[in-house]
Amino acid sequence: MKIHIKNGRVIDPASGMDSVQDVFVAAGHIQALGQAPADFHANQVLDATGLIVCPGLVDLSLRLREPGLEYIAGLESEMHAAAVGGVTSLACPPDTDPPLDEPGLVEMLKFRARNMPGPRVYPVGALTRELKGERLTEMAELHEAGCVAFSQADAPLLDTQVLLRALEYATTFDLPVWLRPQDMHLSRNGVAHDGVVAARLGLHPIPVPAETVALSTILLLTRETGARVHLCRLSSRAGVEMVRQAKRDGLRITCDVNIHHVHLSEMDTADFDSNCHLVPPLRSQRDRDAIRQALREGVIDAICSDHAPVDDDAKELPFQEAEPGATGVELLLPLTLKWASETGLPLAQALGYITHRAAAIMGVNAGHLAVGAPADICVFDPEAAWLVSPSNLASLGKNSPYLGLEMIGQVRYTIIDGHLDFKRGARRSG
Repeated sequence: MKIHIKNGRVIDPASGMDSVQDVFVAAGHIQALGQAPADFHANQVLDATGLIVCPGLVDLSLRLREPGLEYIAGLESEMHAAAVGGVTSLACPPDTDPPLDEPGLVEMLKFRARNMPGPRVYPVGALTRELKGERLTEMAELHEAGCVAFSQADAPLLDTQVLLRALEYATTFDLPVWLRPQDMHLSRNGVAHDGVVAARLGLHPIPVPAETVALSTILLLTRETGARVHLCRLSSRAGVEMVRQAKRDGLRITCDVNIHHVHLSEMDTADFDSNCHLVPPLRSQRDRDAIRQALREGVIDAICSDHAPVDDDAKELPFQEAEPGATGVELLLPLTLKWASETGLPLAQALGYITHRAAAIMGVNAGHLAVGAPADICVFDPEAAWLVSPSNLASLGKNSPYLGLEMIGQVRYTIIDGHLDFKRGARRSG
């Protein structure tokens, strides 16, 4: 397939390129920028006049719900939702059923994903057997099977000796470990930030020290072992400051934040909307503002959707009892654009957090536009307005905090491995 994308504003955050020019795709790669290569005859021409052409988005946390949780969602629906959102590469957490703790499970997931239209899927392997926090997995074998990192997802790892051994093992093979800092004792039974809203509504609280105590342990063990650690879903000002200092000290750490925490705060839980029941919880406005500032400064390295489709029945419960999580992959782009607009951040810089910066954390060749690079491309209309509604979301998970609200910015085309995987207004091919 040879594709000619013409007249678009081409933005490549990795190189700083930002200009109106044409892009030429063939054999799964970008063949040229600007002028067509010799003897190039396009099979398809996409008019991108007035549109932005950027690298395909890279999402660090997108739950596909397979294997084992197909009654909620599945590979076909969620990979399609990712393509609708402009995502061309994604990391799949290990909290499936069974967890991704055996090479055979990883290979099966990759095989099924390869044989479907949609993004490139990069599994994150389980750090411990069955995610029970007791026995380490064979990380080297899982890495050979295709895992890009190792994690407990949201499962607790209470034994710090096991965590120490995991970091030592990972360091031996220079494998990255992704950890979400939350002390399971301090957060026990909690559902909301320990603040004025939770106190007024009578919701069980999760204090900020639930994040910082766990973060302190992780950072101390990272310093001890020299491990390569990625911190997932920071939520607090205090946590951000600890990471800032750890980076100054030279620790090999990176971190990300859920896009919902860039915009929402504990005030959004005031009407008991279970779609705002997230892990970690939405914290104070002061915490949210600190996250925004840390992103601008580069202390936080990337933004992810933390896409988590939840069954309707599990959300249509009182806040305290509802299953946490929100669908987010189709909102990653417009919410990033909204943050850039509200803070005056240059568009190219904002897009970097969901393209090449995220790809660098995953350690994959993605998130950039250059001659010879994989042809994973997102073409979007920065001015298009659309309503977040169940009928407008491709994901089987309709659990969004933004239902009924208008978004600005919508994907028009998604090209993956040189093939037009998604075209707005057209039926999905393949």
